[in-house]
Amino acid sequence: MTDPIPFQKDFTFAYGAPNALSGRIRRVIANNPGPFTFTGTGTYIIGSGNVAVIDPGPDLKEHLDAILAAVENERVTHILVTHTHKDHCELAHALAAATGAPILAAGAHPDTKAVDDAPALEEGVDRNFTPDQLISDGDMVSGEDWTLKTVATPGHLSNHLCFSLEEENTLFTGDHIMGWATTVIIPPDGDMGDYMTSLDKLLEREDALYLPTHGAPIERPRRFVRAIRTHRQMRDGQILERVKRGDRRVKEITLRLYADVDKRLHGAAALNVFAHLIRLHRIGAINCDGAPTMNGEYWLA
Repeated sequence: MTDPIPFQKDFTFAYGAPNALSGRIRRVIANNPGPFTFTGTGTYIIGSGNVAVIDPGPDLKEHLDAILAAVENERVTHILVTHTHKDHCELAHALAAATGAPILAAGAHPDTKAVDDAPALEEGVDRNFTPDQLISDGDMVSGEDWTLKTVATPGHLSNHLCFSLEEENTLFTGDHIMGWATTVIIPPDGDMGDYMTSLDKLLEREDALYLPTHGAPIERPRRFVRAIRTHRQMRDGQILERVKRGDRRVKEITLRLYADVDKRLHGAAALNVFAHLIRLHRIGAINCDGAPTMNGEYWLA
């Protein structure tokens, strides 16, 4: 079956150069391309004069220099972080030191143990990250010509936030919705059930545009979210079918379902399969030999 998600993988940009996306929004893309970051981390600058920065990105000196050059003669009043993966937040403390702005996020990286035998992901987590101010669903920060409202969207990680620019009906979606690929759900902190609930939450909103941290703007948000949700439901069905046919372990299911996918992404794919299996076990669709694990054996309930 054809993947229904309308990904947009071609867009024009130059590393380190601020690109005006609207009268209130500029984007600077870090030179950290890869299989999990696509063309790199898009750092957003909101407003003029007194500005906010969303997802400062990886700890690259050239990216810090590019952000500071983009806000020359302006004052950074807030640094907002969608979640605690390094490609989003690692530069936050250096940017705060350079500008004096406080860092706002849902919290430090959750203190959870890694999944046994789970593949390492390139993006990694920043266990040194600590925000100056905790924010949660519905909290707002503002400047002279902008207002950002926090929209909690757990799933990719439990501390994932999106931010709504109220004046432009635009949602900065971090890794919850990406323009180029589906989101990796990383147990034990990442949760497929929470992710699906967060998708439903976005469907209740009236956003006109999504700006993900990786990839192109998404101009028909509800259509895109519905497609993502349908894709996840299809994966549920495909995984159940593989289990029915005798593929009882995460690795076996992953090799079958992602045979035509870049092998560099198979680690992330395995985590997604595992996240689906945890959800399917939770709702009683499958059984396993004890609590769900990466190396566990699964069968239909």
